[in-house]
Amino acid sequence: MGIKKNDEYIVDIIDNGINGEGIAKIDGFTIFIQGAIKGEKAKIKILKVLKSKGYGKILDIIKKSDSRCIEDCDTFKRCGGCTLRHVKYDETLNIKKNIVENTLKKQNLEYVKVNDCIGMEEPFFYRNKLQYPFGVNDLGKAVIGVFAERTHTVIETKKCMIQNELIQNIAESICTLINKYNIQVYDEKTGKGSIRHIVIRIGIKTNEVMVTFVINDDKEKNYVRYERKLVEDIINKYKEVKTIIKNINNKNTNVILGDKNEVLYGSGYIFDKLLGYKFKISNMSFYQVNHVQTEKLYSKAIEYADIKKDDIIFDLYCGIGTIGICASKNCKHLYGIETIKEAIDDAKENAKINNLDKSTFFVGNVEDILPKFVKENNIVPDVIFIDPPRKGCDKVVLDTILDAKPKKVVYISCNPATLARDLKILEGEYKIKEVTPVDMFSYTSHIETVTLLILKTSNLKSKNVAFVRTIN
Repeated sequence: MGIKKNDEYIVDIIDNGINGEGIAKIDGFTIFIQGAIKGEKAKIKILKVLKSKGYGKILDIIKKSDSRCIEDCDTFKRCGGCTLRHVKYDETLNIKKNIVENTLKKQNLEYVKVNDCIGMEEPFFYRNKLQYPFGVNDLGKAVIGVFAERTHTVIETKKCMIQNELIQNIAESICTLINKYNIQVYDEKTGKGSIRHIVIRIGIKTNEVMVTFVINDDKEKNYVRYERKLVEDIINKYKEVKTIIKNINNKNTNVILGDKNEVLYGSGYIFDKLLGYKFKISNMSFYQVNHVQTEKLYSKAIEYADIKKDDIIFDLYCGIGTIGICASKNCKHLYGIETIKEAIDDAKENAKINNLDKSTFFVGNVEDILPKFVKENNIVPDVIFIDPPRKGCDKVVLDTILDAKPKKVVYISCNPATLARDLKILEGEYKIKEVTPVDMFSYTSHIETVTLLILKTSNLKSKNVAFVRTIN
């Protein structure tokens, strides 16, 4: 083949990959180039060569795409978050649609109709949840920001173009206080120091803010001495802050939150509204980070499900019950299953808040509870909501759906690869009607999709409907 590290080539960018990177071919060998756009010609340097692919970086753009724009963020090239920040927004939507189409094609599902990606009118400052690690700069001062791509080096971030502006301001004020009171920042190499992360959530419709300090050790003297002052300073400056929580995480782990929480101020939760429904949110619960697009996503999914008044709904991996409650206005009964107890507690409370008395929620693994519940109780749902992690649906869950043969499956996914894999499993029983991408994570390479599947007439077993979703 002859392609080696540090070699330089002039290449044509023929496509964009699943992570938004440009794709070129050198003598049939695939090279991925971060920051390149389909249609460009560039001089590149080879960074790494593997058996079936290589990686390169741009040295010079010889022919620029009309879709290339001036970046509006100083750190995006280092943090690895907004991998499409250099691309005009409308073109990012085309790239994401193309990613979905190419991924389906790999599973021989190229016949499936993929609609245009539903975008944002204003794709900026949309994240309602901020999670910043603490670091130390060259002057020994505490800083907050994001990790540099593939490292644990903190890039000090003054302005992120996708984070809500108010919670960014609150985070910066907290960092100033950490320096003022000389509170020691956690050092993952030594395991010493107090404060590890700051996590801030905001209810977009209510403007209520929750602040969580993630602490390695709450017994260190300088932290204990100033904890109360920290709380007082924050609530005096920001009236939007309704609760402050201390989370203890003393494990050497990449997981941000530990298992132990202590409420330092307020109730320990905030509220927000989705599609007119009110939801209680705790610091351990999953809640979609883009409020505007979540309402579009849920509306499309509920439209696909076409729920009737006598339908029984299962909301699996239900979190705090958002989509099940939003969809259940006229349903006969809602059943929710979730592995996190705190989320189920919130779901039960949310059902009460929204006057949904016809609901039951369970704590446990979906793959354990769903087959047993259906078999022992002989309850076959008309509508099923499923929210597993990025790895997609457990095969036991898919097998249970195939056995029940509901008339419809509406599958929401944040991972096109696992979506395509699971659709291939369901394809024998179901006609895959269409896929609608929704841009939940603007300027990043991530894409959400809503897929409608209809049971083939020859396989009709009952009048049931199933609703399946996978959300990050």
